[in-house]
Amino acid sequence: MNIREDLERRERETLSPFAAFSTETLGRLHEDDVCDIRLDYQRDRDRILHSKSFRRLKDKTQVFLTPEGDHYRTRLTHTLEVAQNARTIARALRLNEELTEAIALGHDLGHTPFGHAGERALSDICPFGFSHSEQSVRTVEIIEKAGKGLNLTFEVRDGIKNHQTSGRPQTLEGKIVRFSDKIAYMHHDMDDAVRAGILKESDIPREISDVAGKTTGERLDFFIHDLVSESYGQNDIKLSESVSDIMQKLREFMFERVYQNPDAKSEEKKAEGMMERLYEYYFKNITEIPIDIRKLLGLSISSEQIVCDYLSAMTDRFAIAQYEEIFVPKSWIAL
Repeated sequence: MNIREDLERRERETLSPFAAFSTETLGRLHEDDVCDIRLDYQRDRDRILHSKSFRRLKDKTQVFLTPEGDHYRTRLTHTLEVAQNARTIARALRLNEELTEAIALGHDLGHTPFGHAGERALSDICPFGFSHSEQSVRTVEIIEKAGKGLNLTFEVRDGIKNHQTSGRPQTLEGKIVRFSDKIAYMHHDMDDAVRAGILKESDIPREISDVAGKTTGERLDFFIHDLVSESYGQNDIKLSESVSDIMQKLREFMFERVYQNPDAKSEEKKAEGMMERLYEYYFKNITEIPIDIRKLLGLSISSEQIVCDYLSAMTDRFAIAQYEEIFVPKSWIAL
C-alpha cells in the first residue's frame, strides 16, 4: 500500500477546487527526499514545530513586557491561537489545513524579543531596516540548522512572508492566516488588557459590542463566521463590507486604548534602548556572536544582518541577561 498516494487521492476528493494541493506545490529551495507517509505541507508543519526558533517563542513578548502573572499571552500562545483559528476556517472552507497550519505556526518565527518595541528598535538602528515577516522567512530559509534552513515549500514561505495586513499571499490558505493573525491578536490582546485592568468590557464602544458581541468569545465567533460565510465557495478570503468596517473600528479602539496606552507601554522605551545598545555593542564586537551565526559571514552577508539575526533570535530573558552581562557592573571580589 502506498500511503502517500492514498493521502494525495483523499486531498483531490475532499478539498475545494480552490485549495492548494500538495501535488501542485511549486517546490522547495533545495531538492529533498519524498516521505512515504506524509505530504509536503505536513512535513513543513512538522519541521517548524520541531525547530529551535519555534521553541523560543514561549519566552518572547506578545504585548505586555514581562507581565506579573501566568496567564498573559506570549508570542508562542499567540501563534497557537492563530493556528487554531486558521484551521477552523480552512476546514469549514475545505481548504488545505496542513498548509494553513504550517504558515500559521511559522509566521512569527523571526519576531524580536520585546514584541514590536524590539522590532521598532532594530528597524530604526539597522541601516536597511527590519521587518519580522521578512526575518521569519530568513529564519526558515537560512538561520535554522546552522545556516541550512528548514527547506520549506514555496507556499509556506510565501504565506509567512505575506502574513501582515499589507501582504498579498498567493494561496487562499495564506490569506486565511493573514486574517487569523489580526483576529487573534485583537481579541487575545483585549482579553489580556482586561486582565491587566487597562480595559473593562464596558469600555468597548456600543457600535462594536451591539453588533459583534459582548464578550471576547462572542466577537471571535462573529468574525470567523462572517469570514467563512463570505468566502465559502469563492476563490478569495474576505469579510463582508459591514463586518470589515466593524473590525477596523475595533482595531482603532485597540490602538487608542491598548497599543498606545502609556501604562501598558511604559517599559517599551527601556526595551528599545536595550536593543539599540546591544546592536551597537555586537556590531563593534562581532566576534562575540556565536560561531554558528558568524559562519553566515562567509556567505557575503553584512555584519549588520548578522547582528540583526542574532538579536532577533533572542528571547526576552536572554536579551536582558546579555545586556546585564555587558553593561551592568558586578561586585568586585578579591581572589
